[in-house]
Amino acid sequence: MTFDLSNYRKIYKKNSLTETEVPLNPFKLFHKWFQEEKNIHKVNEEYNAMSISTIGEDGVPETRIVLLKMYSEEGFIFYTNYRSLKGRSIQKRPKVCISFYWKNTERQILIKGNVMKLSKNQSDEYFSRRPIENQIGCWASKQSTVIPSKQHLLIQYRKWSSFFKKNIIKRPFDWGGYIVKPYKMEFWQGQPNRLHDRLVYSLTKTNKWNFHRLSP
Repeated sequence: MTFDLSNYRKIYKKNSLTETEVPLNPFKLFHKWFQEEKNIHKVNEEYNAMSISTIGEDGVPETRIVLLKMYSEEGFIFYTNYRSLKGRSIQKRPKVCISFYWKNTERQILIKGNVMKLSKNQSDEYFSRRPIENQIGCWASKQSTVIPSKQHLLIQYRKWSSFFKKNIIKRPFDWGGYIVKPYKMEFWQGQPNRLHDRLVYSLTKTNKWNFHRLSP
């Protein structure tokens, strides 16, 4: 069975990206784009969703969606189970590529960086602010492990829910945050006739950012 998608087309024409209008610091451009995307989203839409790619145990790239929880000039923060597939991949090869695609503003951002765990205190602080149901979910799920059925997972959730009615919920030792510290950031702005704007920022050995344009 074959489905021909060759006629699927979109005309990009909402914005442009020129060297004379961008800041020298890519974090400032990220913040500007992020806020513009946020302002046109509906309430509760996850405009902070990003894909993150790691190298799996079989040597093949693996990509999944996670949620960006904080960003600054220090880097981009997300949370997960350290024993998950992505956690094990990061432990082995602590470099990742994260990307954002925002169809409303016709933009894409690719970020390559080194990744490391947050401090225990930072992970504890964020975990304590999560909804109780989500906290219990961290205990119920041994992320990326094989389970016999969905019913098994629900039983685990009920078990831990009962346990925490009488006990304080603490962060599981194998769950916490990572920070991605970029060394390359590419900003893509859709343009008519597929002549898209692509500006790439690269971090120099002296910790300064340079940028250049790529052909689409």
